[in-house]
This record gives sequence, structure tokens and C-alpha cells, in this order.
Amino acid sequence: MSAIDARTAIPTPERGGRRRGRSVTLTVGLVLVGVIVALALVSLFWTPFAPTDTAGGRLEGPSGTHWLGTDKLGRDLFTQLMIGARIALVTGAGAVAVGAVIGIAVGLAAAFAAAWVDDTISAALDVVIAFPVLLLAMLIVAAQGASLGTAIVAIGLAMSAIVARLTRILTKRVLGEQYVVAARTAGTSWPGIIGQHVLPNIWPTLSVNLALQFGIAVLAEASLSYLGLGAPPPNASWGRLLQEAQATVTTAPIGAVAPGVAVVMLVVGVNFIADGLRDLGDPTRRRSA
Repeated sequence: MSAIDARTAIPTPERGGRRRGRSVTLTVGLVLVGVIVALALVSLFWTPFAPTDTAGGRLEGPSGTHWLGTDKLGRDLFTQLMIGARIALVTGAGAVAVGAVIGIAVGLAAAFAAAWVDDTISAALDVVIAFPVLLLAMLIVAAQGASLGTAIVAIGLAMSAIVARLTRILTKRVLGEQYVVAARTAGTSWPGIIGQHVLPNIWPTLSVNLALQFGIAVLAEASLSYLGLGAPPPNASWGRLLQEAQATVTTAPIGAVAPGVAVVMLVVGVNFIADGLRDLGDPTRRRSA
């Protein structure tokens, strides 16, 4: 074996370190998200107390009875946190689904449309993207009324422009490839081009973006609930828990720390998973590792 072959075949410590680093990142992300998912699933059939039970003393500290203490109304904080986990996951998944369906459809339409239609859609998308997701969601919720369903649809609609622009860019790139040109010359229909060539090639990149959008949706829902525009009581959204604990943060900090840590765990975990998915779906990054 030549010296060049030997250097190629034997991973250097730096390469091994990068692989381990990405593996650790993905593992940590899965663990963080797994804890939140476990809390949400368990809350479907068991919680330490009923969500509306106010039998506990006001602002009690952590104890064997109330693991995270109680809030200003005497409700068990751990129970509230479990319900909030369920709301966060439902909101994130629902908003991503809405944004993906609308965004992918608009992006594909723009990529396949005539030049002037493509330019018009692209300009409209740029205008929408210029507004923060939270601001657009606030406008929609304010117009339709505060509820969990409205928040999910509003956040999904606000995120769909980002998904649409990315879909359009990726689709344009795929349509320029020689194998797609050959398929079109052979008479393959546009639906066939989309199903056989476009979607399979753009999905790895789209999936990473959608994972990141999940984290944005969780933060947006928490912000809406903090402002009173999210899931109304008795839904225990993490954002609403933060808002309710604001007045007692100095005397009972656990009420603000617990939901804040939960939000950070879920968002950071999803971002770590997205980074791991990007590495798995990009062969060039794996080779350069």
C-alpha cells in the first residue's frame, strides 16, 4: 500500500474526533428530545395530580409530594410541566406539517411555472419572509382569536414562506440536472418528474430545515402563550407558566426555571438532531469529516 493510500485508509485523530463529536451531538439531541417526548406520552394516561387541582399550598417548594413545588394557585408544577410538554410537541409537529404542505406546494409551483409567475411568487415570498415568524403568527391569532388550533395554523402559515423558498431553490437545481432533462425528453410527465426525481433529491435538505422549523414553532408558541395569544387556560403551555411565574420569580424561582429549562431542552435537542441529520444526508460532509 502506498503512503497516499495509507493516509486515506487510516483515519487521523482529527477525523475520528469529528465523527465522535457529531455522534455525541446527535445522541445528546435524541436524549433531550426523548425526555420531553416521554413526559408528553406519560401525561396522556397519568399525571401526579389533576391539571386543575389546587389542593396544594401556594408557592410550595419541591417536596416528596410535589416534585417541583406548586404555583401561585396551588397547582402541582410537575403536572403542569408534563401537560406543557404535550402542547409543545403537538404545536411543533402541527405547525411543521402545515408549513411543509403549503410551502412545498408553493415552492414546486414556482419552480415549474413560467418565468413571470416564478418571479411574482418569489417576490411575494421575500416580502413574507421579511416579517418575523412570531409577528406574522401574532397578527393571524389576533384576527382569528386565541386557541391552540389557531396558534398551530398561524405558526405554520408564517413558516411556510421559508419552506417554499427553499423548495423552489432546490427544485430549480434538480431540474437543471442532466438525468432530469433526459427524463423530460423521454416523455416523463411532470408529476412523474416530481415523484421520481425532485422530491427524493430535495427531501434530505428539506427534512433538516423542517427539523429546525420545529424548534422555531415551539419558541413561537411559548411566546404567543406568554403574551396571552396561545392555548387558553386550563392548558398548561410552557409560555403561560413562564408568564404566571413572572411576578413570583424572586420568591419561588422554580416556577420560572422549570418551564424555561424545558423549552431550552426541546429546542436545543431538536437543533442537535437537525445537525446530525444534515451530516447523515450530506455525503460530502461525511467524507470531509
